[in-house]
Amino acid sequence: MDFDRRQLLAGILVIPITAAIPATAASGPPTIAVAKTATCGCCQVWVDYLTKEGFRVETQDMAAGQLTQFKIKHGITPDLASCHTARVAGYTIEGHVPVREINRLLAEKPDAIGLTVPGMPLGSPGMDYGSEKEPYDVLLIKKDGTTSVFAKYVGQR
Repeated sequence: MDFDRRQLLAGILVIPITAAIPATAASGPPTIAVAKTATCGCCQVWVDYLTKEGFRVETQDMAAGQLTQFKIKHGITPDLASCHTARVAGYTIEGHVPVREINRLLAEKPDAIGLTVPGMPLGSPGMDYGSEKEPYDVLLIKKDGTTSVFAKYVGQR
């Protein structure tokens, strides 16, 4: 097999570039495991939204009591709760959290439990209703259980 100098040089330059690409970039986004009840329509809409945004999503339907125990196990207190709970890369994602904030969490990797959008604010992903949107905050749940505002979303009527 004969190589000319250009092919050899191109090959040498490509090796360091491809070696610098992290394995996670090559394998795509992490899988988000969503725990929900079988009868919640907005949970499925949020799952569809995640899939459309390029995430691999696995779902597990649970009875309400089992889902509550799952939430507690993963750091979600009643005041932080919504209808579904997800796990991704060691973080808990509670409720209708936008993909933009999930991506930011995964990029910044704070020492935290995860993110929540408590309740079910109108206009959050999966809670779409025309152009009407309630204002809401995405909260970062810290390891000690306290929260801080991670992102604010403005409402519109």
